Parts: sequence; structure tokens; C-alpha cells
Amino acid sequence: MTAYSTIIRATHVVTNAAWFGGSLAGAIALDPASRRADAARQRAQVADEGWRRWGPVQGAAIGLHLLSGIAILADNRHRVVAHPPTAVAVVLKTALTGTAILVSAEAYRSGAELEEALEGSETDPAAQDRARRLARRMRWLQWATPAATAVLLTLDAYLGEQQRGVAGLLDRPSSAGRTS
Repeated sequence: MTAYSTIIRATHVVTNAAWFGGSLAGAIALDPASRRADAARQRAQVADEGWRRWGPVQGAAIGLHLLSGIAILADNRHRVVAHPPTAVAVVLKTALTGTAILVSAEAYRSGAELEEALEGSETDPAAQDRARRLARRMRWLQWATPAATAVLLTLDAYLGEQQRGVAGLLDRPSSAGRTS
């Protein structure tokens, strides 16, 4: 394994960790903390400010994650073609990455719409209804990105195990002494 390969793989895992961690922190801490504000509009503004600050970092993490993933796939193209379990994992990982991107984008879009709806909700019943629908949508969307990116991290661990050689310390004792 070259230093270049190590840097690319590290970038891939670290950017996924940032994507996962940021979205998880939002779901666990930022969004609930914003609910401590007095008015619905203030709550949305607090959450929006936090996500606005995190957005460029998350966007960069997603972009670097995609680029490093392409580099890893190019580097391992022969193994992907020759090893069916790896090919299945790569297809699954690609689909999950697409899902995570779509969910992240939808959460961003729905969050912006929610803030807009809350601005007019004090006087407009239609805006109140729209804000309630968007708030319900955001309650499940906030968990969809960390769930999808957690599975991506798990698949990275699986794919790393596929490249391992001799049994390691965490393998079953009965298989640790064997080499095949």
C-alpha cells in the first residue's frame, strides 16, 4: 500500500466521519437545543444559524468523500471485478452514498422551507399548516443522514476486513493459529 493510497483512504473515512458526526450532532444536540428558544421563529433561526455554519464543512466533507471514493474504486477496479463480495459491497455502498446525499440535500431544503414557513406562520393559517408538515418531516430527516452514513462507515470496515491477511487479535482463538 502506498502513502498515496493511505492518504486517499484516510480522507475517505475521515470525511464520512465528519458527515456522520455533524449530522448526528445536529440531531442529538443542535436541533433539541434550538427548541429552548421562546418562539417558533427563534427556534428555527437558531437551528438555521447552526446548520448554516456547518453546511460548508459538511459540503466539503461530502465532496472530498465522493472524490476519494472514486479514487479508491479506480485503485481497486480489478478486485471489484474479480471478487463478487467486494463488487456487491461497492454497489451497496454507492447506493447508500447516493441515498445519504439525497437525504442530506432534502434536509437542507426542507429546513430552509421550514424557516420560511415559520416567518409567515404567525398570521397565515396555510403557513402554519405548512410549518407543521415540514417540522414533522424534519423530525425523521434529521436521523436519516446519520443512519445512512453509519452504514457507510460499517461497509468501510467490512471492505477493510476483506483486505486483511493473517488472522488478528480479535478473531476466534481456534482460527488464530491457522494460516491458509
